[in-house]
Amino acid sequence: MIRTKTILAATTATMLAGPALAQTEVVWWDFLAGGDGVRMKALIEEFNEEHPDINITATTLEWGIPFYTKVRTSAAVGEGPDIMTYHLSRIPLALEEGVLSPITDDDLEAAGLSTDDFFPSAVDAASGPDGTLYAVPFDIHSIVLYYNKSYLEGTEFLDDNGELTGIDSLEDFNRALEVAEENGSENPLSFQTGGEGGVWRVFYTLLGQQGGQLIEDGEVLPGDNTEKATRALEIMRDWREAGWIPEQAEYEASVALFTSGQSAFHMNGVWEVPTMTDMAAQDTLGFEWGAVQVPTLLDETATWADSHAFAIPVQGEDEMSEEKRDAVMTVIGWMNRNSIGWADAGHIPAYVPTTQSDAYQSMEPNATYASLADTAFFDPRSEIAGVASPVYDTALNIMIPSIHGFFPPEEAVAQLKDELEGAMD
Repeated sequence: MIRTKTILAATTATMLAGPALAQTEVVWWDFLAGGDGVRMKALIEEFNEEHPDINITATTLEWGIPFYTKVRTSAAVGEGPDIMTYHLSRIPLALEEGVLSPITDDDLEAAGLSTDDFFPSAVDAASGPDGTLYAVPFDIHSIVLYYNKSYLEGTEFLDDNGELTGIDSLEDFNRALEVAEENGSENPLSFQTGGEGGVWRVFYTLLGQQGGQLIEDGEVLPGDNTEKATRALEIMRDWREAGWIPEQAEYEASVALFTSGQSAFHMNGVWEVPTMTDMAAQDTLGFEWGAVQVPTLLDETATWADSHAFAIPVQGEDEMSEEKRDAVMTVIGWMNRNSIGWADAGHIPAYVPTTQSDAYQSMEPNATYASLADTAFFDPRSEIAGVASPVYDTALNIMIPSIHGFFPPEEAVAQLKDELEGAMD
């Protein structure tokens, strides 16, 4: 009798509490490591806490070729995630491979978003040739110029507020490098001179600042773009011959040259801002630093840029259910509206309301270089360009040897054209 009463009481309590809340699982893949990974995990945890009806199950995979190879194979058999991070520079190749599901106006509405919420350059990079959206931008990340104030104190390159000034041309920048060397900087300018990523980003910035294009109308370096590419490599070679940049520095070494105080300047992505911020907070940096948009060294303002975005892969022959798709778009909308947490990683949120917010405008040096979103120079819209592409291979196999004196820039550009034209066949 006692047991019967207990069962009845439990049943009554369950009925009063109502039915259990159904939960939609969203399978998530990303390639985010280091500080990026820490911040994204925090955002995912916060989302899950706020949404008892949706649970993100996240997996982090290896950046670059391994990630995109797995996306391609999993999409073909319908074993991929429901949502994934994606580089917008890979959109042309993704369309050729047929791995992305279009993002419709209804999808954006479900997320509480519209294309007007984002920087136009990011929307353009996220779209196909016909204007169809294939990903939702999350950030714009670019290279910036980090600087060590101690090498510039008392010079024309540091203003009364301790901010970088007076660099309005290549000649100005070269003079600043000379001054830094005179003041004891061993490698006045550090960047990844021994790896494809760093070399490509600096080369492409210098190409863009001449109004150059790597690929136009299906041609590699047509017209005077050949001369502009040669000029970009000549500038980088001249820096090496002057002893201003390190020999064959891999990524970690290039960062260490700056953080250890050996380099006065450092060209690298905004994603290293947390490194500098954290070291400064821990009193392990040893100097005051700043970061600005890469100055206009040549004819016009342009800086290499890419975007992290959210994309929905195709599911083999299957269609994602309406319930799952609504959940995925809920995730994407929430991530963008809460992207101030991502800005902490140094990135410029692609969601304009975030960059216009008081919280973002008070972030330094982020707000200082946010203007580069308007002059972002994205990789060529081509199947052979973007992260882990033949273009990056040419940076490794052709540009680096040329910069380090193994063959002249003119020969390097001729080889580059041959390699990329072959990849387009």
